Amino acid sequence: MILRLLLLLVLPVIAYYVVMAVTQRFKLTSRQNRIMLFITAAFLVIGALIVMGRLPVQFILAPIGAAATFMLRMLPTLLRLLPMWQILKSRVASARPRESGQSSTIRTKFLEMELQHGSGDMDGKILQGIQAQKKLSTLSLNQLLDLSEECSGDHDSSQVLEAYIDRMHPNWREHTGKKFGKSGNADESVMTKELAIEILGLDAAPNRNQIIKAYRSLMQKLHPDRGGSDYLAKKINAAKDFLLTLL
Repeated sequence: MILRLLLLLVLPVIAYYVVMAVTQRFKLTSRQNRIMLFITAAFLVIGALIVMGRLPVQFILAPIGAAATFMLRMLPTLLRLLPMWQILKSRVASARPRESGQSSTIRTKFLEMELQHGSGDMDGKILQGIQAQKKLSTLSLNQLLDLSEECSGDHDSSQVLEAYIDRMHPNWREHTGKKFGKSGNADESVMTKELAIEILGLDAAPNRNQIIKAYRSLMQKLHPDRGGSDYLAKKINAAKDFLLTLL
């Protein structure tokens, strides 16, 4: 009798810690949390009834055994169907419309650059200088080059602006014969959680899948081999790596 009473007291505690561990590990949504609580409550009630002697142990063991037997028998078929399932899943994912409006932000001393995930388009607002508060898209190539002289003392601003000009005016170097005056080669900016979230365009508490998805989406548009820049690729990689270390 005492043992059954102790088990009845321990079961809710175990269920609570299981739910908390799963919720924190996988960052479940509110709907997923409700489903998780419902399943846990159902198992808790069944476990309590078994401990009290109201249900036989076979009530759980029999379905588990039947499911295990079914899985063992169907395993060869499931393995053969797995490649077909992956193909179907990839086709559904490619046919699904991309999320609209998702963007990333990179802020420097002179610029606030916005990167659109869906299209890979870039634009930015000038934060200080002669062209302050103007959009980069409203400036001519000569004005952009003049701006590059203004922000040449700030490495991050110079690199972000160079990436924008490379994207919008691919042959500008050949036509102008000009180069950016960089303030050294090292990127001295320190990565923080807030900065990494802005760069990848994520919510405040992203999970692993969201981080990887945003990273791949950006790299598909901004990789150096696809018209991006080494600087932006480095920033995106650093943001992804930093957020993954926090999980």
